[in-house]
Amino acid sequence: MAGPVKLCVSNQKGGVGKTTIAINVAGALNARGHDVLFVDLDPQGNATENLGLMEAYDDEPPTLFDCLTDAEKRGEIENIVRGHPEMDVVPSNIDMTAAEPELTLARRSGEQLDLVLREVEDDYDYVIVDCPPNLGNLMDNALFATQNVLIPALAESTSKRAFELLFDHIDALEYDYEIDIRDRGVVVNRIDVRKKQAREMVDWINAAFEDVPIWEIRERADVQKALDAGVSLLEFNPDCDMCETFLDVAADLDEQFGLAEANA
Repeated sequence: MAGPVKLCVSNQKGGVGKTTIAINVAGALNARGHDVLFVDLDPQGNATENLGLMEAYDDEPPTLFDCLTDAEKRGEIENIVRGHPEMDVVPSNIDMTAAEPELTLARRSGEQLDLVLREVEDDYDYVIVDCPPNLGNLMDNALFATQNVLIPALAESTSKRAFELLFDHIDALEYDYEIDIRDRGVVVNRIDVRKKQAREMVDWINAAFEDVPIWEIRERADVQKALDAGVSLLEFNPDCDMCETFLDVAADLDEQFGLAEANA
Protein backbone atom coordinates (compact mmCIF):
# COMPACT_ATOMS: atom_id res chain seq x y z
CA MET A 1 0.00 0.00 0.00
CA ALA A 2 1.15 3.56 -0.68
CA GLY A 3 2.06 5.67 2.32
CA PRO A 4 1.57 4.86 6.00
CA VAL A 5 -1.50 3.48 7.68
CA LYS A 6 -3.32 6.38 9.33
CA LEU A 7 -5.68 5.68 12.20
CA CYS A 8 -7.50 7.94 14.64
CA VAL A 9 -8.56 6.90 18.13
CA SER A 10 -11.88 8.58 18.63
CA ASN A 11 -14.93 8.80 20.84
CA GLN A 12 -16.73 12.08 21.51
CA LYS A 13 -17.50 10.86 25.06
CA GLY A 14 -14.81 11.90 27.53
CA GLY A 15 -13.36 9.70 30.23
CA VAL A 16 -13.23 6.49 28.21
CA GLY A 17 -9.45 6.13 28.32
CA LYS A 18 -9.00 7.25 24.72
CA THR A 19 -5.45 8.50 25.23
CA THR A 20 -4.51 5.36 27.17
CA ILE A 21 -5.67 3.19 24.28
CA ALA A 22 -3.94 5.36 21.67
CA ILE A 23 -0.58 5.31 23.46
CA ASN A 24 -0.66 1.59 24.15
CA VAL A 25 -1.70 0.66 20.60
CA ALA A 26 1.12 2.85 19.30
CA GLY A 27 3.50 1.12 21.74
CA ALA A 28 2.32 -2.30 20.57
CA LEU A 29 2.84 -1.34 16.92
CA ASN A 30 6.34 -0.23 17.81
CA ALA A 31 6.93 -3.55 19.57
CA ARG A 32 5.99 -5.25 16.30
CA GLY A 33 8.79 -3.38 14.56
CA HIS A 34 6.90 -0.46 13.06
CA ASP A 35 7.94 3.18 12.89
CA VAL A 36 5.08 5.11 14.48
CA LEU A 37 4.17 8.79 14.47
CA PHE A 38 1.80 9.76 17.29
CA VAL A 39 -0.18 12.98 16.82
CA ASP A 40 -1.77 14.57 19.89
CA LEU A 41 -4.66 16.52 18.39
CA ASP A 42 -6.36 17.09 21.75
CA PRO A 43 -5.95 20.68 23.05
CA GLN A 44 -5.89 19.27 26.59
CA GLY A 45 -2.54 17.66 25.80
CA ASN A 46 -3.07 14.52 27.89
CA ALA A 47 -1.07 12.31 25.53
CA THR A 48 1.72 14.88 25.37
CA GLU A 49 1.92 14.79 29.17
CA ASN A 50 1.57 11.00 29.37
CA LEU A 51 4.47 10.58 26.93
CA GLY A 52 6.72 12.73 29.12
CA LEU A 53 6.71 15.75 26.80
CA MET A 54 4.81 18.27 28.88
CA GLU A 55 7.41 20.99 28.32
CA ALA A 56 6.46 20.92 24.63
CA TYR A 57 2.89 21.87 25.57
CA ASP A 58 4.17 25.34 26.48
CA ASP A 59 6.47 25.74 23.47
CA GLU A 60 6.60 29.04 21.65
CA PRO A 61 5.33 29.13 18.03
CA PRO A 62 5.53 27.54 15.60
CA THR A 63 3.45 24.71 17.06
CA LEU A 64 0.88 22.25 15.75
CA PHE A 65 -1.64 25.08 15.96
CA ASP A 66 0.35 27.14 13.45
CA CYS A 67 0.78 24.19 11.11
CA LEU A 68 -2.98 23.62 11.06
CA THR A 69 -4.08 27.24 10.73
CA ASP A 70 -1.38 28.81 8.52
CA ALA A 71 -0.75 27.18 5.14
CA GLU A 72 2.70 28.79 4.93
CA LYS A 73 3.78 27.04 8.12
CA ARG A 74 2.75 23.46 7.30
CA GLY A 75 6.36 22.53 6.68
CA GLU A 76 7.24 23.48 10.25
CA ILE A 77 5.75 20.14 11.32
CA GLU A 78 9.19 18.60 10.66
CA ASN A 79 10.66 20.79 13.41
CA ILE A 80 7.85 20.05 15.87
CA VAL A 81 8.18 16.24 15.90
CA ARG A 82 9.70 15.05 19.20
CA GLY A 83 11.52 11.82 19.84
CA HIS A 84 10.33 9.18 22.31
CA PRO A 85 11.77 5.70 22.95
CA GLU A 86 8.75 4.04 21.34
CA MET A 87 7.48 6.51 18.75
CA ASP A 88 7.87 9.98 17.32
CA VAL A 89 5.39 12.49 18.69
CA VAL A 90 3.69 15.61 17.38
CA PRO A 91 2.82 17.20 20.73
CA SER A 92 -0.23 19.26 21.44
CA ASN A 93 0.22 22.82 22.64
CA ILE A 94 -1.67 25.31 24.74
CA ASP A 95 -2.36 27.32 21.57
CA MET A 96 -4.46 24.40 20.29
CA THR A 97 -7.30 25.64 22.52
CA ALA A 98 -7.87 28.30 19.83
CA ALA A 99 -7.80 25.83 16.92
CA GLU A 100 -11.56 25.14 16.70
CA PRO A 101 -12.63 28.73 15.86
CA GLU A 102 -9.60 29.28 13.63
CA LEU A 103 -10.38 26.19 11.56
CA THR A 104 -14.00 27.29 11.20
CA LEU A 105 -12.72 30.27 9.22
CA ALA A 106 -10.30 28.25 7.08
CA ARG A 107 -10.90 27.24 3.51
CA ARG A 108 -11.08 23.42 3.33
CA SER A 109 -11.33 23.47 7.13
CA GLY A 110 -11.56 19.70 7.54
CA GLU A 111 -8.53 18.93 5.38
CA GLN A 112 -5.76 20.80 7.18
CA LEU A 113 -4.32 17.89 9.19
CA ASP A 114 -4.18 15.77 6.04
CA LEU A 115 -2.18 18.50 4.30
CA VAL A 116 0.16 18.87 7.29
CA LEU A 117 0.81 15.13 7.62
CA ARG A 118 1.86 14.92 3.98
CA GLU A 119 5.02 16.79 4.99
CA VAL A 120 6.25 13.97 7.29
CA GLU A 121 4.15 10.84 6.91
CA ASP A 122 6.42 9.03 4.46
CA ASP A 123 8.91 8.35 7.27
CA TYR A 124 6.44 6.10 9.12
CA ASP A 125 4.53 2.84 8.87
CA TYR A 126 1.68 4.07 11.08
CA VAL A 127 0.32 7.48 12.04
CA ILE A 128 -1.86 7.34 15.17
CA VAL A 129 -3.99 10.41 15.91
CA ASP A 130 -5.38 10.95 19.40
CA CYS A 131 -8.61 12.95 19.02
CA PRO A 132 -10.24 15.46 21.36
CA PRO A 133 -13.37 14.20 23.16
CA ASN A 134 -15.84 16.28 21.18
CA LEU A 135 -17.34 16.48 17.71
CA GLY A 136 -15.83 19.53 16.02
CA ASN A 137 -13.29 20.73 13.49
CA LEU A 138 -10.36 18.89 15.05
CA MET A 139 -12.30 15.62 15.06
CA ASP A 140 -13.26 16.25 11.42
CA ASN A 141 -9.60 16.78 10.57
CA ALA A 142 -8.60 13.54 12.26
CA LEU A 143 -11.34 11.53 10.54
CA PHE A 144 -10.64 13.04 7.11
CA ALA A 145 -6.86 12.62 7.39
CA THR A 146 -6.98 8.99 8.54
CA GLN A 147 -10.33 7.65 7.25
CA ASN A 148 -9.83 4.82 9.74
CA VAL A 149 -11.10 4.89 13.31
CA LEU A 150 -10.41 2.78 16.39
CA ILE A 151 -13.12 3.35 19.00
CA PRO A 152 -12.42 3.16 22.73
CA ALA A 153 -15.47 2.65 24.93
CA LEU A 154 -16.45 1.83 28.48
CA ALA A 155 -18.56 -1.15 29.47
CA GLU A 156 -21.45 1.01 30.59
CA SER A 157 -24.83 1.96 29.14
CA THR A 158 -23.80 5.55 28.25
CA SER A 159 -21.58 4.07 25.54
CA LYS A 160 -24.61 3.28 23.40
CA ARG A 161 -25.45 6.96 22.94
CA ALA A 162 -21.79 7.80 22.37
CA PHE A 163 -21.57 5.24 19.54
CA GLU A 164 -24.72 6.68 17.97
CA LEU A 165 -23.42 10.25 18.04
CA LEU A 166 -20.04 9.26 16.63
CA PHE A 167 -21.48 7.27 13.74
CA ASP A 168 -24.00 10.00 12.90
CA HIS A 169 -21.08 12.41 12.71
CA ILE A 170 -19.02 10.02 10.57
CA ASP A 171 -21.98 9.53 8.20
CA ALA A 172 -22.32 13.29 7.75
CA LEU A 173 -18.59 13.72 7.13
CA GLU A 174 -18.55 10.90 4.59
CA TYR A 175 -21.42 12.57 2.75
CA ASP A 176 -19.87 16.05 2.82
CA TYR A 177 -16.41 14.94 1.64
CA GLU A 178 -17.41 11.91 -0.44
CA ILE A 179 -15.08 9.63 1.51
CA ASP A 180 -15.37 6.24 3.21
CA ILE A 181 -14.35 6.11 6.89
CA ARG A 182 -13.80 2.58 8.20
CA ASP A 183 -14.22 1.51 11.83
CA ARG A 184 -11.33 -0.83 12.50
CA GLY A 185 -12.35 -2.12 15.90
CA VAL A 186 -13.66 -1.31 19.35
CA VAL A 187 -11.52 -1.43 22.49
CA VAL A 188 -13.66 -1.87 25.58
CA ASN A 189 -11.61 -0.27 28.33
CA ARG A 190 -11.31 -0.60 32.12
CA ILE A 191 -13.65 -3.58 32.39
CA ASP A 192 -14.55 -4.63 35.90
CA VAL A 193 -15.72 -8.20 35.38
CA ARG A 194 -17.33 -8.24 38.84
CA LYS A 195 -20.04 -5.86 37.67
CA LYS A 196 -23.08 -7.35 35.97
CA GLN A 197 -23.66 -4.20 33.89
CA ALA A 198 -20.12 -4.40 32.54
CA ARG A 199 -20.58 -8.00 31.41
CA GLU A 200 -23.94 -7.15 29.81
CA MET A 201 -22.47 -4.14 27.98
CA VAL A 202 -19.58 -6.20 26.62
CA ASP A 203 -22.14 -8.67 25.26
CA TRP A 204 -24.10 -5.79 23.67
CA ILE A 205 -20.99 -4.33 22.02
CA ASN A 206 -20.01 -7.73 20.63
CA ALA A 207 -23.49 -8.12 19.14
CA ALA A 208 -23.65 -4.56 17.77
CA PHE A 209 -20.19 -4.74 16.16
CA GLU A 210 -20.22 -8.26 14.80
CA ASP A 211 -18.31 -7.21 11.67
CA VAL A 212 -15.33 -5.63 13.44
CA PRO A 213 -12.94 -6.95 16.10
CA ILE A 214 -13.62 -6.21 19.76
CA TRP A 215 -10.88 -6.18 22.37
CA GLU A 216 -11.32 -6.12 26.14
CA ILE A 217 -8.97 -4.26 28.46
CA ARG A 218 -9.43 -5.03 32.14
CA GLU A 219 -8.58 -2.73 35.01
CA ARG A 220 -4.88 -2.93 35.84
CA ALA A 221 -2.92 -0.52 38.06
CA ASP A 222 0.13 -0.83 35.81
CA VAL A 223 -1.73 0.82 32.92
CA GLN A 224 -1.84 4.13 34.82
CA LYS A 225 1.62 3.62 36.29
CA ALA A 226 3.01 3.29 32.76
CA LEU A 227 1.44 6.60 31.72
CA ASP A 228 2.83 8.26 34.84
CA ALA A 229 6.23 6.96 33.76
CA GLY A 230 5.81 8.41 30.25
CA VAL A 231 5.71 5.10 28.36
CA SER A 232 3.31 2.43 27.15
CA LEU A 233 2.43 -0.61 29.24
CA LEU A 234 4.60 -2.78 26.99
CA GLU A 235 7.64 -0.70 27.90
CA PHE A 236 6.73 -0.37 31.58
CA ASN A 237 5.79 -3.97 32.38
CA PRO A 238 5.86 -6.39 29.45
CA ASP A 239 4.70 -9.16 31.79
CA CYS A 240 1.31 -7.55 32.45
CA ASP A 241 -1.46 -9.68 30.94
CA MET A 242 -3.00 -6.70 29.14
CA CYS A 243 0.14 -6.32 27.02
CA GLU A 244 -1.00 -9.39 25.10
CA THR A 245 -4.31 -7.69 24.28
CA PHE A 246 -2.63 -4.55 22.97
CA LEU A 247 -0.32 -6.73 20.88
CA ASP A 248 -3.41 -8.49 19.55
CA VAL A 249 -4.81 -5.11 18.48
CA ALA A 250 -1.57 -4.30 16.67
CA ALA A 251 -1.42 -7.72 15.00
CA ASP A 252 -5.01 -7.40 13.82
CA LEU A 253 -4.35 -3.93 12.41
CA ASP A 254 -1.35 -5.34 10.53
CA GLU A 255 -3.64 -8.03 9.14
CA GLN A 256 -6.35 -5.55 8.13
CA PHE A 257 -3.88 -3.28 6.36
CA GLY A 258 -1.81 -6.00 4.73
CA LEU A 259 1.27 -5.43 6.86
CA ALA A 260 1.29 -8.78 8.65
CA GLU A 261 3.70 -10.28 6.11
CA ALA A 262 6.31 -7.68 6.98
CA ASN A 263 6.30 -8.93 10.55
CA ALA A 264 6.10 -12.65 9.81
